Amino acid sequence: MAALKDIYNPTFYKHLANALEQAVPGFNSKQFLKQANVPALAGMELKARMRHTTQVLHAHLSKDYPEALQQISSLIKILKQYDFADYSLAFIFLPDYIECYGLQHYTASVKALEEVTQFISCEFAVRPFLLKYGDKMLAQMEKWSKHKNHHVRRFASEGSRPKLPWAMAVPSLKQNPAPVLRILENLKDDPHPWVRKSVANNLNDISKDHPDLVLDVAARWKGLGADTDAIIKHGCRTLLKRGNTAILSHYQLDSTGLHFSEFRVLTPEVKTGGHLHFRFSVRNTAATTRVLRLEYAIYYRMQRDQFSKKVFKISEREIRAGESLAIERKQSFKIITTRKFYAGGHRVAVILNGSEQNTADFVLTLESD
Repeated sequence: MAALKDIYNPTFYKHLANALEQAVPGFNSKQFLKQANVPALAGMELKARMRHTTQVLHAHLSKDYPEALQQISSLIKILKQYDFADYSLAFIFLPDYIECYGLQHYTASVKALEEVTQFISCEFAVRPFLLKYGDKMLAQMEKWSKHKNHHVRRFASEGSRPKLPWAMAVPSLKQNPAPVLRILENLKDDPHPWVRKSVANNLNDISKDHPDLVLDVAARWKGLGADTDAIIKHGCRTLLKRGNTAILSHYQLDSTGLHFSEFRVLTPEVKTGGHLHFRFSVRNTAATTRVLRLEYAIYYRMQRDQFSKKVFKISEREIRAGESLAIERKQSFKIITTRKFYAGGHRVAVILNGSEQNTADFVLTLESD
């Protein structure tokens, strides 16, 4: 399977050069391809390849920035005529161009961000503008939250996330998310699911540093509609995983009358590449139907005998009075790039309506052991 970085390859650059020939007067296709397809490309990761493409493009566009943006606009119109489905992500170099060369050209760049994000999302490129222009840029994003195009509305939410993954940090968004909440208020009942998902992810970011603000939003938005209720639920997922008592109460989640039993680890020894297998039972001893949210926590062993807790959701459902459930679950220990496993004792615990139940131990061994 090809690596994601390989979207930048000679075939892509050839197609791009063909489009640039139509968009840029006097474009030198031969020189562009020579500069793009350098041997060093093989040793670059995705972000480095993107930046390399940005810099090569810059060498072939007008030295006048507003005029270069017009050439990019023409390029996008041409690209839309062709099928670039296999290379859509590769065009992140277009917003990267605005980020690299447009920071001193606020008005022209804002107009370009609005246009380009309708072709390829600009949430990463807007971060330096938020740092430099602060409230002015946030006010513009609030305007975008009312835009007729759903890509622009999503951009307003996604670009203003306080903890946008893999993006440049904007400390002011973490410290004071009030301007962000004004953007989300405009989008809480957006008709497009991509926009609503971004709103939920933004709320979830805010909840990590300002839980009370998000709890207030949850109370105000509750019952406005099914889609808005879904935004609240997804936006409060970290609070739910942390067992925040206020959000548990909001969803009427408590463990009274729910009896947990028969918890057993079926694989007391797990090797990396394999699975932890465990089971347990839950019985509703109350006289009424209850809402049951089931999660489990893995306490991963770290260095120096410390542990890192990660919570995984099993399900959320109703459990009738007197009903019993037998649950079995597997957790993969496949080696992945985002987590380093350490050999030794680990723990697993079941969480029932935010209340952690018994913890059981198991031992992880590494494949090379």
